[in-house]
Amino acid sequence: MPTELDNALEHIISELTKEGQPFETAPYEKDGVAIPAFKNAPPTLAHYFAHFCNENKDIEFLVDGSLRITFGETWSAASCVAHGLVSKHGVKKGDRIGIAARNSINWVIAYMGVVMAGGCATLLNGFWSGEELAYGIRLAECDLVLADAGRAKRLQGTEHSAKIVLFEHDVEPSIGLSDLWEQGDTAMKMLDQLGPDDLATILYTSGSTGQSKGAYSDHRGVVSGVFNYISQSAMAKVLLESRGEDVSAQPCALIAVPLFHVTGEVPVFLQSFGIARKLVLMPKWDAGDAMKLMEAESVTYFVGVPLMSYEIATHPNRDEFDLSSCKSFAAGGAPRPVDHVTKIKNAFPEAFPLLGYGLTETNAVGCGNFNENYLAKPGSTGRASVPLVDLAILDNDGNPRPQGEIDEVCIRSVANFLGYWKNEEATKAAFTKDQYFRTGDLGYLDEDGYLFIVDRKKDIIIRGGENISCIEVEEAIYGHDSIAECSCFGLPDERMGEVPAAVFYLKEGAEVLSEDTLRDYLLSRIAPFKVPLANHIWISKKPLPRLGTQKIDKRTVRTMFAADLIKA
Repeated sequence: MPTELDNALEHIISELTKEGQPFETAPYEKDGVAIPAFKNAPPTLAHYFAHFCNENKDIEFLVDGSLRITFGETWSAASCVAHGLVSKHGVKKGDRIGIAARNSINWVIAYMGVVMAGGCATLLNGFWSGEELAYGIRLAECDLVLADAGRAKRLQGTEHSAKIVLFEHDVEPSIGLSDLWEQGDTAMKMLDQLGPDDLATILYTSGSTGQSKGAYSDHRGVVSGVFNYISQSAMAKVLLESRGEDVSAQPCALIAVPLFHVTGEVPVFLQSFGIARKLVLMPKWDAGDAMKLMEAESVTYFVGVPLMSYEIATHPNRDEFDLSSCKSFAAGGAPRPVDHVTKIKNAFPEAFPLLGYGLTETNAVGCGNFNENYLAKPGSTGRASVPLVDLAILDNDGNPRPQGEIDEVCIRSVANFLGYWKNEEATKAAFTKDQYFRTGDLGYLDEDGYLFIVDRKKDIIIRGGENISCIEVEEAIYGHDSIAECSCFGLPDERMGEVPAAVFYLKEGAEVLSEDTLRDYLLSRIAPFKVPLANHIWISKKPLPRLGTQKIDKRTVRTMFAADLIKA
């Protein structure tokens, strides 16, 4: 039976989406299928920025070390970047402009400037190696890449044709973005030229085919995803007010996830304009530093991959900090172990753990499990996010499965991406005939509509929120001349959720190859987070077991070599 909280939230969102209300919905037809869309949403991200930065112009928005700027100052800076991109670098509407950098105020302004100039914000993974960055640039056909010094150095000597424009962190935007900076009216002019069907973003997602794919979205999709989160926040605000709680303080979130990930981009960064939320940035994750910032800035909302809130809850110095302002400890990007839920609640009895489920391809929109409902069903990712999400469990032919039966989790909403850049085959395979996106996750819905994910179709490891393609790691291992066979798979890890592991078998007559030597070799070819630790690499003395299809039997390999670690 639906809980009291479920019923209350359903009533609130039904009121907020009625005719004449802020989140009124109207049917939008996509490929012959009518789906709900927000009637009053801005047509593009550029319009969204212009409206809310003006409405909240004097409210503090971004805190980054000693730098602090308001919404109005942020928009003014982004306007200078937008004009500079066009006047200095010839950017045209629809151009893919890469951003390769760590989190900072200037990353935020670079993103906004690209969009406000009419470009497509192409979010390169800041953890990638130089070759991986170059591949992402080539794939999206970027002519221009905005990079910090660290990423620019990685790109030296790699194969790509993009112009690299350097920008700095930890300095005023006019200094850090000086090569992009010019006063002008491009941003205002583009408001008359940009529409919801124009290209907005490309984010990269690891898939079972190895190399990353570029998931591209139009403005309608991204804005819809953002507004769905804003409607959820409005719903929560109404609920808290009905319970007599004071919600008058400015909301404040600590950004502890990369902004180039959809979790950092949509529900954290982009949503904040619509709810006038202050964002506190930290360049690198450290639980102790996070708690200092949470106390100093009165952070009300924490979101990160599951291990982050767990590290705060179990930190030996936790009691030295006043974290009472933080009422929500949210997680996304990876499953949260069930025992973490209880530990977080016990550590912060006046707050609640939350869990979200969304994907790059859905612009982070999917399901959510909140407060007492999450405590009651800690193994669930929650119910479909209203009012946009149509959640279904479908078989390979796109037919619905009965309640309680396990099959592929599929999501249909106006927030879904359009496809994979220059990959029609993958795009076609990603959708059913009725426009449901196939997530690649296996799960079931219980009698109350709560989603439980039990496995993944996709051969993906999720390490602390970072997707790692097993095939990509295997391809890197096969690059070594001594390797005859190999298999990569994930192992459970209390801190990171999962970590990569690998087994290899040497060619006949090849020189002995140690685990450490193979690890060093892999570190020269792929990003460090994708490389198994030496104690998670095993040498097989005989060929690896195979299935009837002659594919390596990954499940058996995993059991043979890592049984003790799996049990642990």
